[in-house]
Amino acid sequence: MKDMYYEMTIAGCKRALPLCPISDTLNIGAFVIFGDPELTTACAEELLKRAPEHDVMITAESKGIPLICEMARLNGNARYVLARKSPKLYMRNVFVSEVRSITTDHVQTLCLDGADAEYMRGKRVLIVDDVISTGESLRALEELVNKAGGNIAGRMAILAEGDATKRDDIIYLEKLPLFDKDGKPLD
Repeated sequence: MKDMYYEMTIAGCKRALPLCPISDTLNIGAFVIFGDPELTTACAEELLKRAPEHDVMITAESKGIPLICEMARLNGNARYVLARKSPKLYMRNVFVSEVRSITTDHVQTLCLDGADAEYMRGKRVLIVDDVISTGESLRALEELVNKAGGNIAGRMAILAEGDATKRDDIIYLEKLPLFDKDGKPLD
């Protein structure tokens, strides 16, 4: 089988996303921001221009980390919060939420340190991610913010795909189509 790619421009940066099968009939475009500081900075700048008022940002481990780090840096080195995939030894009073992603074959957890939860309490929290597709990671982050007593100020992503493109509660830079088995866009 030959490699297939989808070319798109994101925040002014042209990229070719490899297509990856998630079933016999469906492919997704693999958007990986790791190791691409030009794209990371461009996306962070564009998202911050559209961001609602907020006090703190949160993302899920791991692909959202470079994005939120750059957004925080550009926003005056603002503190951000990270929901980890598993509890770490330094974490106390951990809040947990389950998530099933289309790119992972098993149920995962997102864990929030109690100190981060306390920091978010009563604050306007902006949820940030690289790609929102099914909304499962977003739902898990919302659950953690709510458990912590934070107020969701907005939901942002670089890309929205599938049903996420139809949601009016997500701010995103570009639509990423789903693809058939031959690499043709479905949207």
